[in-house]
Amino acid sequence: MNQKNVIITFPNGEKKSFLQGITLEEIAQSISLGLKKKSAAGMVNGVLWDMKRSIDESASVVLFDLQSKEGTGVMRHTAAHVLAQAVKRLYGSVHLGVGPVIENGFYYDINIDQPLNPGDLKRIEKEMNRIIAENLEIRREEWTRQEAEEWFKDDPLKLELLERIPPEEKITAYRQGEFVDLCRGPHLPSTRFLKAFKLTHISGAYWRGDSRNQMLQRVYGAAFASKKELDDYFHFLEEAQNRNHRKLGNELELFMFSEEAPGMPFYLANGQIIRNELESFLRELQFKHRYQEVRTPTMMNQGLWERSGHWDHYKDNMYFSQVDQQRFALKPMNCPGHMLIFKDKLRSYRDLPIRMAEFGQVHRHEFSGALNGMLRVRTFCQDDAHIFVRPDQIEDEIASVLELIDYVYNIFGFPYEIELSTRPADSMGSRELWDQAEGALKRVLDKLGQEYRVNEGDGAFYGPKIDIHIKDALKRSHQCATVQLDFQMPEKFDLSYVDEQNRKVRPVVIHRAVFGSLDRFLGILIEHFAGAFPVWLAPVQVKVIAVSNDVHQTYAEEIMQQLQQAGIRAEWDAREEKLGYKIREAQMKKIPYTLVVGDEECASQTVNVRRYGQRDASQKRIETFVDEIKEVVKNRSLNAMDGV
Repeated sequence: MNQKNVIITFPNGEKKSFLQGITLEEIAQSISLGLKKKSAAGMVNGVLWDMKRSIDESASVVLFDLQSKEGTGVMRHTAAHVLAQAVKRLYGSVHLGVGPVIENGFYYDINIDQPLNPGDLKRIEKEMNRIIAENLEIRREEWTRQEAEEWFKDDPLKLELLERIPPEEKITAYRQGEFVDLCRGPHLPSTRFLKAFKLTHISGAYWRGDSRNQMLQRVYGAAFASKKELDDYFHFLEEAQNRNHRKLGNELELFMFSEEAPGMPFYLANGQIIRNELESFLRELQFKHRYQEVRTPTMMNQGLWERSGHWDHYKDNMYFSQVDQQRFALKPMNCPGHMLIFKDKLRSYRDLPIRMAEFGQVHRHEFSGALNGMLRVRTFCQDDAHIFVRPDQIEDEIASVLELIDYVYNIFGFPYEIELSTRPADSMGSRELWDQAEGALKRVLDKLGQEYRVNEGDGAFYGPKIDIHIKDALKRSHQCATVQLDFQMPEKFDLSYVDEQNRKVRPVVIHRAVFGSLDRFLGILIEHFAGAFPVWLAPVQVKVIAVSNDVHQTYAEEIMQQLQQAGIRAEWDAREEKLGYKIREAQMKKIPYTLVVGDEECASQTVNVRRYGQRDASQKRIETFVDEIKEVVKNRSLNAMDGV
């Protein structure tokens, strides 16, 4: 019987005929031997595919090397199998759970009699490297349910997984040497494709994440396409630990937490200075953009939250109190309060846009396990604004907001990406209004020439939104600013203004935040700058140190007076400690400038200026130093060394 041909379509649109049963590996080899050697996996009609798996019908194909996202994922999946094979070789009778891919690596859950320790990881790694060197072919096999049950009859964890596979679904296993695992795949062609990995740690894990089940041992590993990427990853982890905002927050005395208020930060004096500077910065910009700053109550009754729609979407994350036979809630958001302010008096179309801003403290209940320093708390300050506009003002106002956000993030040196989130499943209002709102956001982004990605179904329940994702110094992404278009709240609160024909019509609301949460933004800033804040944000901008307190005290006090009169946050270290110790401590506290005064400085009426992170010092007249640092602060220069 003649074998049929299949038509393979390549990413560039080219089509080529092959015999039915062709594999991706054979397709790659038909193009070039080099392509075959570097191809780790592929995609057939949008489904990830093993290189050695046959293709029995015409299809579109894409090939991936280890550097691709898809290839890296397949490689990490294979690393989990190599880990499991090494454990079985070393420890004999063990029961295997699951071994999925995770961000930057993989893990495998194992039921083993003896407790594993960090020393065992080295032994397992060594065996994994032997398996890689053996270059074992990895083969996909399709089994009947009976064959699978027979093979895994002594492994209750695999039998349980087997029971959860629907009857109509194919049962597949992957074989490499003597090792076989129940798995959907795909995997690398052979173990030699696994290039760079390292086992990292061991933890306990309940089987299938259920605390009623037995506890297994979970072995974690990291895996990358090259040793350089692996080394870079561990360097990143080390740097991230050095920048950890909880560690630096304690060392720099910025904030604290207490068991008396779990998940609720206490701002210490230094941290409050930074928060005040952030608020002042945004307040200044909002004044220039004609925002009105307001303040709304922290607690309002349940009826308000039912009317706004937050009750249905947020009640499980809200805090409640009973007052005068009424149920009240601490506000999780500021918007309903702003709706009440708008509604309090009759508005004209000439009054719009009304830009209402608030630094509002909100409360949301988070599970204790989700709390993470300042990045995930139970109470935080939102830099909320709500802009009430006529329909013809929507696009101009959104464009203005995006320009404001761009200016702020450039001050901090944050590159960012934009995401447009569309109608979610639990949305309020008609599809027509949603289409209108989404169209307005798209038009503004297109008009501004902004690149953006669409996140389908991730909008707020009351309207679509533009989310801004900033990248910090370690290239980590954080979603902070947001712009949301809302046709629903005005309807819920029966808001109206009088138009040109003296008719009452609904305004449209633009929800806007720039920092998002000031508390979270502070945590991000600490890690972004590694605690070495720009001069305008630094709690202490200048440390004054006298070579001898007895001899140089008078001049040091004169310096302090000039600095403080100029509005510079300065401290004088008057302790009876050695000069070198004081200078080193100022560096440890990451103070931007240290001024040392001794005999020479007293005689010449100058200061010896030492800048954080630099070894060289310079001699300046105090008047010159004051003028230059004032200019740096005024311009909110990013680099502490600019201009001085």
